[in-house]
Amino acid sequence: MKIVYDKETDTLTITLREERIRESDEVRPGVIADFDYDGKIVRFEILSASKVVTQPKAVNYELQEA
Repeated sequence: MKIVYDKETDTLTITLREERIRESDEVRPGVIADFDYDGKIVRFEILSASKVVTQPKAVNYELQEA
């Protein structure tokens, strides 16, 4: 998984896995989801991220035991 904040475009991209994108869909205003050729989610892009995410340059990662 990779998370990238682009200050110039004010977008936050969360990539779940590296796959070719077949289609993109704005699933909610300002949130674009990219799908692979099997229809599975590959990544999300959040537009105007600084208005949505409190600290777009900071990431907290938590792994919970099953």
